[in-house]
Amino acid sequence: MSTLADFPVVRRWPATHPDRIQLYSLNTPNGVKASIMLEETGLPYEAHLVDIMKDESHLPEFLALNPNGKIPAMIDPDGPDGKALGLFESGAILMYLAEKSGKFMPSDAAGRWETIQWVFFQMASIGPMFGQVGFFNKFAGKAYEDKRPLQRYATESQRLLGVLDGRLDGRDWIMGADYGIADIATLGWVNNLITFYEARELVQFDRYANVAAWLERGLARPAVQRGLAIPARG
Repeated sequence: MSTLADFPVVRRWPATHPDRIQLYSLNTPNGVKASIMLEETGLPYEAHLVDIMKDESHLPEFLALNPNGKIPAMIDPDGPDGKALGLFESGAILMYLAEKSGKFMPSDAAGRWETIQWVFFQMASIGPMFGQVGFFNKFAGKAYEDKRPLQRYATESQRLLGVLDGRLDGRDWIMGADYGIADIATLGWVNNLITFYEARELVQFDRYANVAAWLERGLARPAVQRGLAIPARG
């Protein structure tokens, strides 16, 4: 595929501004990674709401872009070599946008790889574990009589918060003085854990003072505030 019109998803969610990055998402912890990054970089984009509660992420047009049926996904009509590029997986989207914009990723090789490892830490550990806490603490799993799964995921989430808290000791951001994609990847998940998932007391969040201060700094950023609400829900 080489042009925006070649992507079936555009037929379901038409582009008003076909020259801009097209974002297909919902403001979940994974979805807001892309919208926050786009707001932070200032890259022109157009957001399309994909309502996962209506199973829109499993429509054939969306699956043609992301066969895994998850948000976010995006198309850059001006991708490498001037050809349209479709991407899914929020971590890959963050790294692509960092490279495209030249922002929020260290320019030196060591710093780049250190950043990527913390993005993978969020993708492989924080997201899956916090998501399970949400399922068992707030959603269908709340009705299960056996509370051992909830306790297992709450305990592991506490351990992960401890890892993050240790990393942030003496640092404003995960990479030190510079805010970057590791922070963008993680902010929405930590915020969701103690707000939407209602797990602040369950995971003893207030024990992690470094994480709490980092989250406050992140949420104070105007681009983060905007990104958390994009795409707007109907």
